[in-house]
Amino acid sequence: MYSNDKKVIFETSRFGQVEVDSDKVITFPDGIVGFPSIKRYVLLDHNDTVVRWLHAIDDPDVAFIVVEPMVLVPDFKLTLDPTTKRYLKLEDAKDLVILVIIRVENERVIANFHGPLLFNASIMLGVQVVLDKI
Repeated sequence: MYSNDKKVIFETSRFGQVEVDSDKVITFPDGIVGFPSIKRYVLLDHNDTVVRWLHAIDDPDVAFIVVEPMVLVPDFKLTLDPTTKRYLKLEDAKDLVILVIIRVENERVIANFHGPLLFNASIMLGVQVVLDKI
């Protein structure tokens, strides 16, 4: 992995060497459930679809297929508690990006609406929240 003020270059097992602007790095200070030590990720487009890859910078094998929940459930709503808003330093709701991890299991697509990924696009700070109910 190589980085300077403008670019981050890292190896991936799926896409080979990837180069992204350093301002595209999303930091999850607490990691993601099951991956607490991996803090830095980038979003990579998947062909020309709404599906994207959330790829770890510091581990070439860790990547999640993600999609905005409204693609799957058009009337999806998420109410953020004040603590999460403070954690994300979210001052403007338009800076909030919500993603859900999807996986394919036995030819079924399963989306994790109970553990959405949230990030503040203005400062690229993220968190995974675990919801009791949706």
